[in-house]
Amino acid sequence: MSSMQFGIFTVGDVTHNPVDGVTISEHERIKNTVEIAKKAEEVGLDVFATGEHHNPPFVPSSPTTTLAYIGAQTEKIILSTSTTLITTNDPVKLAEDYATLQHLVDGRMDLMLGRGNTAPVYPWFGYDGSKAVELTIEHYQLLRRLWEEDVVTWEGKFRTPLQSFTATPRPLDGVAPFVWHGSIRTPEVAELAAYYGDGYFANNIFWPKEHYIRLINFYRQRYAHYGHGEPQQAVVGLGGQFFMRKNSQDAVKEFRPYFDVAPVYGHGPSLEEFSAQTPLTVGSPQQFIEKTLTFADFFGDYQRQLFLVDHAGLPQKVVLEQLDLLGEVLPTLRAEFDARRPADVPDAPTHAARVAARDAANATEGAEQVSA
Repeated sequence: MSSMQFGIFTVGDVTHNPVDGVTISEHERIKNTVEIAKKAEEVGLDVFATGEHHNPPFVPSSPTTTLAYIGAQTEKIILSTSTTLITTNDPVKLAEDYATLQHLVDGRMDLMLGRGNTAPVYPWFGYDGSKAVELTIEHYQLLRRLWEEDVVTWEGKFRTPLQSFTATPRPLDGVAPFVWHGSIRTPEVAELAAYYGDGYFANNIFWPKEHYIRLINFYRQRYAHYGHGEPQQAVVGLGGQFFMRKNSQDAVKEFRPYFDVAPVYGHGPSLEEFSAQTPLTVGSPQQFIEKTLTFADFFGDYQRQLFLVDHAGLPQKVVLEQLDLLGEVLPTLRAEFDARRPADVPDAPTHAARVAARDAANATEGAEQVSA
């Protein structure tokens, strides 16, 4: 695997196709998601991630179920989330669900925690949305303890206390799943990621790069402050989106009607304005490669690049064609990113690498105790 991970993420929207007038069923959307994940592995991608939503028109309300099903039909691809709601999910259930997934797929998973962007979700699960940041911090601190400590006694503000509680199953190989913290606006989330030495995922698909440069630089500085390494060694992930055809004019013509109504960014700036301001590339494979390579110029060297491909009512056939095109440019992207990557920038985290690092640290510690 390359030192950088490339993959796709889905928000799982069921969107009316503005071109042929068809709206697929929830059943079709869920099954299509599985097909997309399998295709992602087939074309050589490293990661497939799904969001978590509890409201129409989105279908991924149960990420671990979906990812486990995909895991049974794939061999290499890392399965992740493009948001697991740390705010409205019970940390005990998160600890159990994701550790179970970790065992089922032999460690090829991680997760991205976030607050989501749907305010009404809080009361549905018995929480107060005005306490979102407090919930994020308390729930995550408990989740970490449940994975890292065999027996937990805990008391907090938002859930019932725990007395000598053991979350089961225990994490695979005694190493908890790697956690990314996804954020588009909240410094407190960047601070949390930095404190624990976790990954920070800036889903930079909405706004101009300057906004995200500030957040990522803040995270890098705080990561170093907490003693995890130099700022450039912090673990960063980015979002992105594209629509490619061999001929750039064909790409623009075909994608425009979908862009104009997309739930993620439709009804706002024009396609041209949005492409100029954000990572969106609508054009030829060469244009896509050139623009994607600029991301490291803005944000520094980073570890994970996820693209949004299947949304806005795009037909499944077109989404699979997009993945084929992504697969074709992938070797070039890998080679270019690897060639420019300084030696002191860490590789993207994997379960095997983290187990090896833990074992090496334990061996060093043991040798020091013997010599002392």
